[in-house]
Amino acid sequence: MGIGALNSGIGNLGFGNSGNNNIGFFNSGNNNVGFFNSGNNNFGFGNAGDINTGFGNAGDTNTGFGNAGDTNTGFGNAGDTNTGFGNAGDTNTGFGNAGDTNTGFGNAGDTNTGFGNAGDTNTGFGNAGFFNMGIGNAGNEDMGVGNGGSFNVGVGNAGNQSVGFGNAGTLNVGFANAGSINTGFANSGSINTGGFDSGDRNTGFGSSVDQSVSSSGFGNTGMNSSGFFNTGNVSAGYGNNGDVQSGINNTNSGGFNVGFYNSGAGTVGIANSGLQTTGIANSGTLNTGVANTGDHSSGGFNQGSDQSGFFGQP
Repeated sequence: MGIGALNSGIGNLGFGNSGNNNIGFFNSGNNNVGFFNSGNNNFGFGNAGDINTGFGNAGDTNTGFGNAGDTNTGFGNAGDTNTGFGNAGDTNTGFGNAGDTNTGFGNAGDTNTGFGNAGDTNTGFGNAGFFNMGIGNAGNEDMGVGNGGSFNVGVGNAGNQSVGFGNAGTLNVGFANAGSINTGFANSGSINTGGFDSGDRNTGFGSSVDQSVSSSGFGNTGMNSSGFFNTGNVSAGYGNNGDVQSGINNTNSGGFNVGFYNSGAGTVGIANSGLQTTGIANSGTLNTGVANTGDHSSGGFNQGSDQSGFFGQP
């Protein structure tokens, strides 16, 4: 029994209701309040489902309008358990999210927090990838801004597993490294520590050769050298153009010299042009002393060989 007209059921108030305990008109179901509701326990109009509040909801337990799904709060949501508007998916909070469990707006993917993320489990905005944190990352598991690779921390890294900014290689720490496994800056080679190294396995700055083992220094063009501006190989010091040199300010042209300006080989001292000589300005061989021109002499200014003392004649 009801009150109104054209009601079909019991306890209806209004007209055109089909069911029981409806208030309004043209409700189809039970316990509806409003009009044109199809279902049960709806409040509003045009709801299709159960326990909806609002209008135009298609589903159950929705609050708002135009929701298609269940347990949505807001309007225009297509999915379940969304809060906001225009979400397409499930468990989203915000608006315009396409995916599941997003918080924010304009996210396309799942488990994103922020806005404009295209991918999954991103935090920030404009990330395209997975597990990114920051802004404009296009790779995966990046932290920072504008990284184009994966597993980067920093800004503008185009490679992978780099820490810093502007690294184009892989496994770099620093900035503007174009090679891989570098620590420092502007290294175009690989496995370098320092800056502006164009070779490999260098430690220092401006080295341009590939070392068979790690070298250290600055501006070395020789192999396996440590020091500065060595053009020879296996040298330590400064400005050596021979091999196996050590010292400071050497311009050695021979090999195995220790000292300054030696042009011979196997020499210890200064300005020796002979071989296996110890001293200063010796031009002979196997001399010890100063300015000996002969061989096998010790002392100074000896012109002959096998002499000891000073000013010996041939």
